[in-house]
Amino acid sequence: MNADLWDQPIASQITAAVSQTGAALALARQTRDRIRQCERDLRAWVALSDDLEAQAAAVDRYDTPRALSGVSVGVKDLIHVAGLPTRAGSSVTPAEPADADADCVARLRALGAVIQGKTVTTEFGYFAPGPTRNPHELGHTPGGSSSGSAAAVGGGVIPLALGTQTAGSLTRPASFCGAAGMVLAHGATSTAGIVGLSESLDSLGLLTRTVGDMQLVYRAFTGATGDTAQPTGTSAVFIWHGSELDDLAAPMRQLLQQLPALVNQLGIECRRLDWDDQVDTLATDHVTVMAREAAHTRARELQYAGDLLSAPLRQLLEQGAQIGESDCRTALVRRDRSRDLLAALLAENGVIIGPAALGPAPAGLSATGSPILSRPWQLLGLPVVVVPGAVTTAGLPLGLQIIGLPGREEQMLDLGIRLEALLRQCSPVSVTAHELVP
Repeated sequence: MNADLWDQPIASQITAAVSQTGAALALARQTRDRIRQCERDLRAWVALSDDLEAQAAAVDRYDTPRALSGVSVGVKDLIHVAGLPTRAGSSVTPAEPADADADCVARLRALGAVIQGKTVTTEFGYFAPGPTRNPHELGHTPGGSSSGSAAAVGGGVIPLALGTQTAGSLTRPASFCGAAGMVLAHGATSTAGIVGLSESLDSLGLLTRTVGDMQLVYRAFTGATGDTAQPTGTSAVFIWHGSELDDLAAPMRQLLQQLPALVNQLGIECRRLDWDDQVDTLATDHVTVMAREAAHTRARELQYAGDLLSAPLRQLLEQGAQIGESDCRTALVRRDRSRDLLAALLAENGVIIGPAALGPAPAGLSATGSPILSRPWQLLGLPVVVVPGAVTTAGLPLGLQIIGLPGREEQMLDLGIRLEALLRQCSPVSVTAHELVP
């Protein structure tokens, strides 16, 4: 068995696990060794599974191959894993282990995946950061709230991790850490067994090293075959600059200036997204919905352990409790209208491409960056694919997000694979000195 198989594409790992005796166990051990080697610097994990060898040995005994045989997975610590606590990045949660897997974890086990352990999350998926560092520059944030999952995947430690998104909890850390990410459309899969924050917004997400790996995992996880009747070609890309929401860092602005030429290389028509008013309203309404629903979802923690919560989370819950039901309902009505308008704009097979974050990962570990560029699309409940490959001259990743309508995931992944290949061929984007200093 290849001694470096842990670092190979997921397809190669699966092939080895199903064709070589004992390969799944050897692969799990290799990956665990890699986790331990990197953890002193990365600080991405909160708990490791103590039944790793039993899990992997069971995979080796399968009579028939499984779609993700032997693939190691990290699970964000908002998601239940049987036998491990779900602390949700907080001291107020119970330390007792979960009795059962979340549905998404059970699905991965059934596909032959091996659960390596739980990864760091910010407190209840909000802003208070954990100890995780960016794998490309330890003095910079990995983003949040899927901090540990993104850092472990973006640092090459593991090939697959689960995350969640309520605002920008997966797209931002994927961008900062150089991982491929995918936010599943809201309601597309079960969220049973996941500690939530906002029922209208919470979505499951996946992180892999490349979009090619993501396509394989997505097909296995959802049962998609890739040859459905949906259109797979993208006829139009609407480029979104995001600047109506906040100022982009210079490297991201430069990358977006290159984007039309890259899209044209793919033979796709390129247009500018003219939707500023809608996007701005959606971002504002996202804040309203998130605060109101979080105040109800986490009311018990505020009532009984409010002094132990971080100031940002406590403020969110207190402010959310003051938002009226009618205000939240009105925001959701506007969301539905915007969704219909966007469907008409994108027609049969158009997508949006824009920045996944304001720029490269900011220096410092006391904050996780702004989620503003994900808020509009998360309120709409849309699937998103984060495409890695671009980097600054300082070696910091820059991610782009492909935004589409539910049902167009295969189209988005196909486009993401092609775009990633072009981004990896591009010269690094220049970065200013002040972006390097913690």
